[in-house]
Amino acid sequence: MVPPGDFLGRIQVFLTKNSPGFAVSVVVAAAAQFLSDHYGAPAMLMALLLGIAFHFLAEEGRCVPGIALTSRTVLRIGVALLGARISVELLIGLGPRLIGLVVAGVILTILVGLIGAKLLGRGWRFALLTGGSVAICGASAAMAIAAVLPKNEHSERNLIFTVLSVTLLSTLAMVAYPIISAAFGLDNRATGVFIGGTIHDVAQVVGAGFSVSNETGETATLVKLIRVTMLAPVVLIFSLVIRTYAENDEDIDGKRPPLMPFFILMFLLLAAINSFGLIPSFVQAFLSDLSKWALLVSIAAVGMKTSLKGIVGVGGQAIILIVVETIFIAGFILYGITHFGS
Repeated sequence: MVPPGDFLGRIQVFLTKNSPGFAVSVVVAAAAQFLSDHYGAPAMLMALLLGIAFHFLAEEGRCVPGIALTSRTVLRIGVALLGARISVELLIGLGPRLIGLVVAGVILTILVGLIGAKLLGRGWRFALLTGGSVAICGASAAMAIAAVLPKNEHSERNLIFTVLSVTLLSTLAMVAYPIISAAFGLDNRATGVFIGGTIHDVAQVVGAGFSVSNETGETATLVKLIRVTMLAPVVLIFSLVIRTYAENDEDIDGKRPPLMPFFILMFLLLAAINSFGLIPSFVQAFLSDLSKWALLVSIAAVGMKTSLKGIVGVGGQAIILIVVETIFIAGFILYGITHFGS
């Protein structure tokens, strides 16, 4: 047993070491949220860009350990807390046809990413990262998937590129997809299915959906949560497949990703508890807000760890791949709605 005095001493050392980096990440996230609230800019995008501007803080000085901790641990907390928004009742209410369409879209988009990456000369890590983020829930999925992928010298650069790309594409889709829905003559419910089944980030789904009508916004949010539900099983499958089949499944420091990441277990546990109705609505709202802030703070820290020069070096093939994945899932969901109904 650790003596109480020694335990408190360790906590003090931990806080002294990590507080500066965590504090600056919180400040950047708060600034990003301010810009989002007052100017309509996507909060994730603002946190990422502001973080990149403060890259020098992650190179040397007192902030380095805290930024590293925030980009890793706080990120996983944010993903885990997403589980409080999921319930079995929610999924059953949407019906098997709609669930099947969305699940198929997720799986096929990831497969398109793998095939496209091979054709474009990109690695399987990048394919899983971009395909999963486009298919599931944008920046949140990218960060969760990155946590279980073996690290190499390009890991952080690829994560930043993916988060930046899906956020920008989501913002464009928030404007374009309601117009596309009107051009195809989709009703409010079908438009909600299209928006919720295709736009990457939750915030943009909500914005696009409620800009059409309340029914569209509610439907889009529910459909989006189906994709969020896919996060845990997809990350688990990625972990199992990587450990079983990947020849180079070790990090650059020789470590292997965990078989079942703890944050995914917590995601599933919270989803199970919520399915039994054991999470009061005010607690669910609090956990949802806490998740949003944890992800925002962590993406600010991830931005600080990456230089703008590194992002530029990702290459044109990467841009082509993530755009193709985005177009594919939009086309697939739209085809499913128009031919088989929502």
